Amino acid sequence: MAFPRSRLFSLRTISLGILFYCTYCHFQFVLANDVDSCESLRLGQYICKEPRIDDATQEPENCKDMIAWVECLPAPNVSCRLSNGTEFRFSGEEVGFNKSLPCRNVSGYSYKVAVALSLFLGWLGADRFYLGYPALGLLKFCTVGFCGIGSLVDFMLISMQIVGPSDKSDYIVDYYGARLTRLSITNETYRRTQMSP
Repeated sequence: MAFPRSRLFSLRTISLGILFYCTYCHFQFVLANDVDSCESLRLGQYICKEPRIDDATQEPENCKDMIAWVECLPAPNVSCRLSNGTEFRFSGEEVGFNKSLPCRNVSGYSYKVAVALSLFLGWLGADRFYLGYPALGLLKFCTVGFCGIGSLVDFMLISMQIVGPSDKSDYIVDYYGARLTRLSITNETYRRTQMSP
């Protein structure tokens, strides 16, 4: 007895559907059991605590080698693998991992004081003396701020944080938050090859 073509087609379609469904369920099971490390959680799956800010430097208290560490708490009902390899399901109160934050190297030079000295006493070289450049400070003092032009140029350079302290540290800015980032080109900077016309 021969099967009609329509029945054979429907049996084939049903069997392929069951096969695809079983494969899909298997991959869902495998992916659900495969737990990643806590450091690879995506944004929204964890929240990090705010760093403790030192009042004197306006940088995180545990800043060392221009990196500070903060504790991060995975969201409730998130499972991930801790650094020691154990799998853990979080309730939202436990620390899962530490995340690094960039911080700056400061050594006591205030941005506010440097700008004020440059604006009001720049013609005497007080700004350069304060930042640790005594030779330029003496030159500005003897030439009355290079006849005013040097004082204006120094005020702009200091206010844009292009000229900083002589020990290559950063200014202490009176708030913790976004800062001006200086970009520069060196010999290690990648340069695109020029296309010839």
